[in-house]
Amino acid sequence: MKNSGKKGIILGFGLILAFIAWTIMVLRVDVQPLGQNGTNIGFAALNTRFHELTGYRQSFYKATEYLGYIPLLVCAAFGVFGAMQLVRGKSLKKVDPDILLLGVYYIVVIAFYLLFNKLHINYRPEGELEESYPSSHTLLVLSVMPTLVFQLRRRFPASMLRTAAIVLCIVFTAVVVIGRLLSGVHWLTDIVGGILLSLGLYLIYRSVVHILDQRIQ
Repeated sequence: MKNSGKKGIILGFGLILAFIAWTIMVLRVDVQPLGQNGTNIGFAALNTRFHELTGYRQSFYKATEYLGYIPLLVCAAFGVFGAMQLVRGKSLKKVDPDILLLGVYYIVVIAFYLLFNKLHINYRPEGELEESYPSSHTLLVLSVMPTLVFQLRRRFPASMLRTAAIVLCIVFTAVVVIGRLLSGVHWLTDIVGGILLSLGLYLIYRSVVHILDQRIQ
């Protein structure tokens, strides 16, 4: 368990390094003023070609906008759960370590979101002229929903109900990411960036929890 935890951390940081490298490439490779109002985009040929294939689907955009609130509710639910443990135990020591770490993890995810909201790496190909890299919905869904699956497996015994809940989480995640990709409000590189960053952060969280479990045992 401990070795797998360390390997997971290495893999997680590897994905974050891949995200950094990908971001640098987005800023430097085939940069052309082909975005809205002549804004620059990296991987211009790839991005514009993919956008031509998908077009702009307002129905997909609106659906994924609404579905994007569900991960926020998941975050809030875990926040309430942690707060209840704190109130009952009257000490942070009484809050489960993986829940405390989950709170820190969510703060890190939000920090990355706020950071890239100010960097102006890419602007959306359609709709309002706003920051597009990495895809915030992809980052949010792939950062939060896997933690729900992880906690379901940790806290509930194997059952049909748990399996159904896990499958629902996986399907929901796939629907939002694919829907966002096909909606046409992000460049392909925005989605890839969101996937790399979110999976890297999640792997680090999960692996640190495994290491803490081993130490407690």
